[in-house]
Amino acid sequence: MANFYGSLIGFGAGGAGFVGMVATGGTITTDGDYKVHTFNSSGTFEVTTLGTVGTVEYLVIAAGGGGGGYKTAAGGGAGGYRNSYSSEASGGGGSSESALTVTAVAYTVTVGGGGTGGANAVNTGFGGDGANSSIVAASITDIISIGGGGGGPPYGQDGRAGGSGGGGGGWGSGAAGAGTSNQGYAGGGGTNASPCNATGAGGGGAGAVGGNPASSCAAGHGGVGLASSITGASVTRAGGGGGDSESGTDGLGGAGGGGNYGPNAGTANTGGGGGGGGPYNSTSVGGVGGSGVVIIRYQFQQ
Repeated sequence: MANFYGSLIGFGAGGAGFVGMVATGGTITTDGDYKVHTFNSSGTFEVTTLGTVGTVEYLVIAAGGGGGGYKTAAGGGAGGYRNSYSSEASGGGGSSESALTVTAVAYTVTVGGGGTGGANAVNTGFGGDGANSSIVAASITDIISIGGGGGGPPYGQDGRAGGSGGGGGGWGSGAAGAGTSNQGYAGGGGTNASPCNATGAGGGGAGAVGGNPASSCAAGHGGVGLASSITGASVTRAGGGGGDSESGTDGLGGAGGGGNYGPNAGTANTGGGGGGGGPYNSTSVGGVGGSGVVIIRYQFQQ
């Protein structure tokens, strides 16, 4: 009888009755009782054994926008940031989303590529928008993060809207590109105020608005990203790109992979925005946006 009752106690505690989820796809690591699938490129997440819990947590970050081209260009916006892990936030001040209820099917995972750097040209050298990242299947409401907006070039061209918005270009009051609700913040706005009109703004990040040019003629810094411990270690991602100044201090990328001015690319697989183009010469194109990432976490034992 003791063995019988002992087995009932084990079942009630989840020992004998718990079935862990089993899945394939991406790079798989372990964090305690959880498996973590990291997709640095597009692929398939397939649930082969549903298990007792039947839900997964996710972090889906789109690619960053490219920085604007030519001197005084603005930084690109970070890729949209959607999160359901623990109580950590989504981008743009959004709250953590609900865990995703799954079934034993294959899910298409798309990881967006970074936006192109803007050409070395006034008025037309916009940074390209980053590509979306997503988890898609017929059985769910698709999880889609929007690519970051490209940074604006001079003369005063507006930043592009995106997951987080690109900054506005210098040599004019380029307006900030808007961010997407619950994914990211807007970029900063360019300035036309003498003597600091020749400065670009920073791109928006998942955690903060992109910086405006300062009165000291400093270009705007990229907005900071957000930290997540979904893999088991805290990592900050989705920072905006820094803007460029003609004669003052140049802007730095926001924490989380944003590229510095000059132009520097956003860090790969962070969704960071690219930096705005540097001094006028043959190489002052904008920085390329950083590619996105998709991370999925679930319980496999207890």
